[in-house]
Amino acid sequence: MSVLKTAFRFIRFDKAKSIGVTVGIIISTFLIGQQLGILNFLTGLMVTTANNSDAQVWVVDDKSKDLNQLGRLDIRKVNEVLSIPGVSEAYPLVLAGGSATYQNGATASLLLIGSKGPIFPAGPKPANINDGNVLALQNDMAISSDVFDSETLGGTTDPGTTLEINGKRAMITVQTKGVRGFGAPIAYTTIERARYYGNIPSTQINAVLVNCDSGTSVAQVVQNINGTLSGVRAWPSQELKDSTINAVLASSGIAVSTGSLIIFALISGFFIIGLTLYSSALDRLRDYGTLKAIGASNGYIRKLILAQAFLFALVGFALAYILLELFRNGVASTGLVFELSPAVLAVMFGVIVLISTGSSAFALKRIKNVEPASVFR
Repeated sequence: MSVLKTAFRFIRFDKAKSIGVTVGIIISTFLIGQQLGILNFLTGLMVTTANNSDAQVWVVDDKSKDLNQLGRLDIRKVNEVLSIPGVSEAYPLVLAGGSATYQNGATASLLLIGSKGPIFPAGPKPANINDGNVLALQNDMAISSDVFDSETLGGTTDPGTTLEINGKRAMITVQTKGVRGFGAPIAYTTIERARYYGNIPSTQINAVLVNCDSGTSVAQVVQNINGTLSGVRAWPSQELKDSTINAVLASSGIAVSTGSLIIFALISGFFIIGLTLYSSALDRLRDYGTLKAIGASNGYIRKLILAQAFLFALVGFALAYILLELFRNGVASTGLVFELSPAVLAVMFGVIVLISTGSSAFALKRIKNVEPASVFR
């Protein structure tokens, strides 16, 4: 009889404790997946500005390491960047803060992202537009707004909604979906209008968005810019996003809060599973003694316990994954959108298997000392 088949019979025989172990695994897996998903969502908000741009390289002031805290540059830097070998396109970007007032009297902060129309290299991307057309951002007073920010922004973000930004009239002409900022809702518009609403001089910008010649690598363009121009630093887009996430996590309690909850889930799961398996082993000492009496070695018993732990991990993880998908789809309707990649799920499963098999050490230690003769007493 195979070890797995025998393990399954042991599990089926003691249904109450089997359910207890499975529930412990489900709780641990769900808490870990939930926290990782929320962290994934929050880190995505931190770099929304870059995620919605196709720029390969960002040129910012040499002090900035965070997309959410970019300093000012002279607009002449755009032409200077264009003169660098390997640069095919360079577009100015303006970020402006604004206070929005809606018709019902609600007020909220906005982050205005202005770039050159009709290209709009800073976004929004067509795939993220829920209602309207990106070209509508060229209309008078036009800005975008996200459908998930409607509760924050006066109850509606439908095209045609009028509002005031810093006391100046504006109108929503494009509605995005899932384009949300870290700390403030995002509104896309033209670079001129971002300056107008944010009271930013026409000589200042916040970044230069760069695309490279097809025959030149991003690394080479970054090196050319950093080796030629002063007062600025060129970043590959992904490196600037990574730097932003690291800076925000280091200056906030997000990483500590998420990490502590994940550690709590791991520890609680380890002891819940371990103690339940140990209790089950105590109830089955005579059965294990019988196996030893008919010739089963300690090695076989060890494999049997570990096989039970693996089956518990497999079933518990599968059920927890279903719950995570239900949670993910449920919160997506509120704008909390996240994905758990196959790599993350594989790591989670590996961790759950380690917890389950590692916690079986409680039972293994007790059963190892069982004497075959105990079955005859």
